[in-house]
Amino acid sequence: MSSSSRAAALRTVTTRDGLARLRDLRDAGHSRRTIDGLRADGALITAGRGWVALPGADPYLVAAARAGIVLTCVTAAARRGLWMPEGIATPHVGAPAHSSRAAGLPARVHWTAPLVPRHPSSLVDPIENVLQIVATCQPYEHALAVWESALHQKLTDIDLLRGFTWGPAARRLLADAQPWSDAGLETYVVPRLRWLRLPLRRQTWLYGHRVDLLIGDRLVLQIDGGTHVGRQRESDIAHDAELRLRGYTVFRVGYRQMMHDWPAVQDLLMRAVAQGLHQAR
Repeated sequence: MSSSSRAAALRTVTTRDGLARLRDLRDAGHSRRTIDGLRADGALITAGRGWVALPGADPYLVAAARAGIVLTCVTAAARRGLWMPEGIATPHVGAPAHSSRAAGLPARVHWTAPLVPRHPSSLVDPIENVLQIVATCQPYEHALAVWESALHQKLTDIDLLRGFTWGPAARRLLADAQPWSDAGLETYVVPRLRWLRLPLRRQTWLYGHRVDLLIGDRLVLQIDGGTHVGRQRESDIAHDAELRLRGYTVFRVGYRQMMHDWPAVQDLLMRAVAQGLHQAR
């Protein structure tokens, strides 16, 4: 077994997130002798039936390969960098119907038939399957935040999603989701304020900067995440001052207020509306 053939096989495994099916490696031109040699000296480890992995491969992916499942729902969404509410620690996985290998796993197992067929070499669900399962697994607001995060990051788009057959929960999300939410938290605001029956404009440009939400004509709600520090914070403060000089009322709230003290935020906005601060003067 030559050093070049060893290196080539290891490169192939590396490009596949550190795991590969034996069949795929052989199809890529790597001999059984090369693969067996790499396993014999510990350069590759066995990772389930018909799989090998680098010793430092992602443990979630290794566990998925061993169990014959895929990472899905909020776990797969988080791996793609989509918005996630805090407090979700249990892995979510997808398994074929009636699969006994998923029984007893320390995970939330979704037996849902996938919208998009799962390739045998895939250990992470396609984005459409992820959104499908999130729609029924998570509360409406959390699910909408995940869907809008996927749209904002251009992992999919509304026109593509309309081509699939969705269940009732996903159809509601498809009707409501917009691609403009920049930080996840913004998604929660519009459904919570829609009852006011006022114009609610997200990511609107005002005097050189975008604002998170414009209520009516003059009431601005800015939602501060973890990036509102340093120069970003200074820029935000300067823009707030510019808006006030031009007749806007600006309120800023943070993550804790949005997620754990919403009644206080809502009360503040209701009082501002009652005073007509949303109206042009």
